Amino acid sequence: MSTFRIDVGQDGVALLLMDVPGESANTLRADFNEEFEQGFKKLSEDPAIKAVVFASAKPDSFIMGADVAMLARVKTQAEATALARGGQQAMHKLEELGKRKPIVAAIHGPALGGGLELALACNYRIATDDRKTQLGQPEVQLGLIPGAGGTQRLPALIGIAQALDLLLTGKSVRASKARKLGLVDEVVPKAILIDVARRRALELANGELKPQRTKLDFKGGLPKVLRSMADAEVLQAVALEENPVGRRILFQQARKALLSKTHGHYPAPERALEAVRIGIEKGAEEGYRTEAQQFGELVVSEVSKQLVEIFFATQSLKKDTGVDEAGVKPRKVQKVSMLGAGLMGAGIAYVTVDAGVPVRLKDKDDAALGRGFKQIAGILDERVKRRRLTRREREEKMALVTGATDYSGIKNADVVIEAVFEDIKVKQAVLRDVEREAPQAIFASNTSSLPIGKIAEGAQHPERVVGMHFFSPVNRMPLLEVIRAPRTSGETVATAVALGKKIGKTVIVVNDGVGFYTSRILAPYVNEAAFIFNDGAAVEDIDKALVDFGFPVGPMQLLDEVGIDVGAKVAHIMHDAFGLRLAPPAGFEKLVESGRLGRKSRKGFYLYTEEKGPKVVDKSVYELSPQGHKRNSPPQAEIAERCVLQMVNEAALCLGEGILRSARDGDIGAVFGLGWPPFRGGPFRYADSLGAAQVLERLRRYQDRFGARFSPAPKLVELAKIGGKFHPA
Repeated sequence: MSTFRIDVGQDGVALLLMDVPGESANTLRADFNEEFEQGFKKLSEDPAIKAVVFASAKPDSFIMGADVAMLARVKTQAEATALARGGQQAMHKLEELGKRKPIVAAIHGPALGGGLELALACNYRIATDDRKTQLGQPEVQLGLIPGAGGTQRLPALIGIAQALDLLLTGKSVRASKARKLGLVDEVVPKAILIDVARRRALELANGELKPQRTKLDFKGGLPKVLRSMADAEVLQAVALEENPVGRRILFQQARKALLSKTHGHYPAPERALEAVRIGIEKGAEEGYRTEAQQFGELVVSEVSKQLVEIFFATQSLKKDTGVDEAGVKPRKVQKVSMLGAGLMGAGIAYVTVDAGVPVRLKDKDDAALGRGFKQIAGILDERVKRRRLTRREREEKMALVTGATDYSGIKNADVVIEAVFEDIKVKQAVLRDVEREAPQAIFASNTSSLPIGKIAEGAQHPERVVGMHFFSPVNRMPLLEVIRAPRTSGETVATAVALGKKIGKTVIVVNDGVGFYTSRILAPYVNEAAFIFNDGAAVEDIDKALVDFGFPVGPMQLLDEVGIDVGAKVAHIMHDAFGLRLAPPAGFEKLVESGRLGRKSRKGFYLYTEEKGPKVVDKSVYELSPQGHKRNSPPQAEIAERCVLQMVNEAALCLGEGILRSARDGDIGAVFGLGWPPFRGGPFRYADSLGAAQVLERLRRYQDRFGARFSPAPKLVELAKIGGKFHPA
């Protein structure tokens, strides 16, 4: 056998090791079935074997789940359902073998998806206390559900509510949390994992150990994913999982909570919920059948295909150095200096020290520095509170940040990142200071719209100037947009990309230009919403149309969050750069003049109070628009289409002008940086799903009505002529 190895010890315990050849991590594939069968036969028939320990031979990975590429090759629902049934049968054989010869799963590293399902089929689970060890069922993140029994074994082991918390969100838990849930039986240091697993296997075989399966109490209420819509009586009823009434309420509440978040766009969580419900109400056999059937339907669904493509794109980006020049390597980054301790600067400093890289934080005075340190400490404290960090780990990370109100301590910085005021002269002055104080350092600007080439004008070493555009809040937003100016060197770009990956970001590289890529495609999207507002649409109708399309928030709320003044400034920058096509609607500056800046001024399109509750439209905002209080919204479909087509068209312009290196990067940038609905794949995959000719026809229809701002991108016109796609098959 090439993937599985069996070593039988003198104690009668067989160590079954999984090691997929040529791969850094183990995944499950259908073509392992024959090896599985051989292994089962040996383990079952060898009288010298009393018990089994299942482990991974990979240094830092248990099993990452099913091979996604294998799933992507599946063409029919029947084929996908058969795959699930095959996986269920393999786990059933493992479970049956365990009734005669106990099996202990020794888990170090990620045990995800099919990897966790395999562990669930074992008699006993031991995990290491290492941070790399994570357990979960992330299938919903790919538009799927577990297909090898996870929807049935997980609730049977840890209870329905806690199982749903994992199944419906796709989140993973560390070993300590898994132990509290009852997902694993013991947590031990990595060094003694196999030794302890062997002992427990023998104790199980000899009848000296009987795993304790205790039901969790729900005095603390439901998991967060289910709690939002449940009152105290509901929580009390749901706590009684053995009670049919409680179970019925639990499933009802779970479905309501799901739909409030997914708006029906993501079918996988609902299907997982249904498979669990069927198994509980009609028995495991019917539950397994439902799971396989639902899995089969989802594998070939359009939503799953789009989410899988995003997965492949992110995996591809992990291997992308960001440069096309052969032989270019990044510098080693051992220290970063951060200029500006505001919201963005402190956020960038946090993610950098969290990755173990020391940061020198600079701002104008002690008060500003103190606010930056407080923000970093607050994020770390929240992680300690949630038990994602130990107190000692928190102190170690905090110790990596030092501060100053001058340039002392930055001479040995490898990269200096600035997040100062968004003004070209201010940024140029800071660059001059850095070249004087740290002449060998790479200088990275966190500007969101100012061209890097302009910032680098007059620089002694423009080849060492690059853009690193982070998104707020930095500790939560996954994207980093690295901007390459005409004179930026390949080494500088590669270093910025490598640093971005090290601090946990998904990185795209774009070429220089006003607004780069993300800010540029966001501008016409928000602009169009403003035109629709000026023409008489209600604020809530505009936002609802785009949330129903799949965005996390609508454009009017987004303007409030970003700051209407910031939006107005960017709109004028875009207008100056791109002319009539990106001209903002007339009179919109009145909003800023009235002091209506959004959340930060407690009023914008919505009112913001200290009290919790639903946001409320501030109807007095209508007095500042040409139509006044007379509101007559276009159809929801038209609102969404106009805004979305603006973003798609601008993305096509960016690709045609060479701002983007590829359509892949454009899709990832929109999804991870701007909240483009993942189930729609990104602007380019969305355009491909409609067809370039259809997109062109709709743009021209709106161009006839509204003029130059809907002028089609030449790239779209070209693809429409030849029937081409942004992502050729």
